[in-house]
Amino acid sequence: MAVPPAPDVEPVSGEDADQQHESHDRSSTSPGFRLVLAVVLVLVLVGSLVSTGLLLASRTSAASGGLPGRVGALLSGENAVAAEREAVLSVATQFMLRVNTYGPEDLAEDGTMPDYRERVGELITPAFRADFEQQVGTAELTVAQAQLGRQAEIYGAGVSGMDADSATALVAGAFVNSYPGSGKRADERIETDPAPFRVRVSLVKVSGEWLVDDFTPVTGSGVTLDPSESPEPGADPSTAPDAPGADDPSPTAEPTEDEQ
Repeated sequence: MAVPPAPDVEPVSGEDADQQHESHDRSSTSPGFRLVLAVVLVLVLVGSLVSTGLLLASRTSAASGGLPGRVGALLSGENAVAAEREAVLSVATQFMLRVNTYGPEDLAEDGTMPDYRERVGELITPAFRADFEQQVGTAELTVAQAQLGRQAEIYGAGVSGMDADSATALVAGAFVNSYPGSGKRADERIETDPAPFRVRVSLVKVSGEWLVDDFTPVTGSGVTLDPSESPEPGADPSTAPDAPGADDPSPTAEPTEDEQ
């Protein structure tokens, strides 16, 4: 088989080669080429910024603080939304524990319970504290006269709503009242049956701190801090109107996903 001859290639002299390289360099650095390159780089940069912004918004949409705080949370891998929810739950559950835990050991010489007031006051807004201070006197009087004691337990809690500066939590639990015994049981304290409660706690963020602004039973009404009508030992605790949510006799299971 015949092989066609290779085409003749005219050798390029050194001067011609230099001119070709110079022409190529001029074409690659021409204004048009630089403009196209700049447009491509700008599009890449804009795309990166948009992707970062979407990721930042999705990861920190409910987080507190400004953009620097959100960027820091994103870069550190911290789930800011989860942290806020944990803070809300912690304050809500601690409030229900503190408001329903007191007794003769809290009484001062003047018949008030200053430590109890302070424990609860640390977790509530100034506006709500004014209401609390108006009601706590009745509880103090009952503790002083009847030596009533109360201990609370939390069964479960969940956040049902939250934005940047307000939140709502559902808290389920029960409290037990106790009284001094008499006769052969004078050295004992007699406890009532547990009185269940299911409460909706409203919180607001004040100076970066979550505080309780109000609380109401999930069902029913008549929530007060007045223990004067507390169930006597052995009475049906579901009839006690003084406890948060105690007028709801339904089981106090942890809030469901629908409620949250």
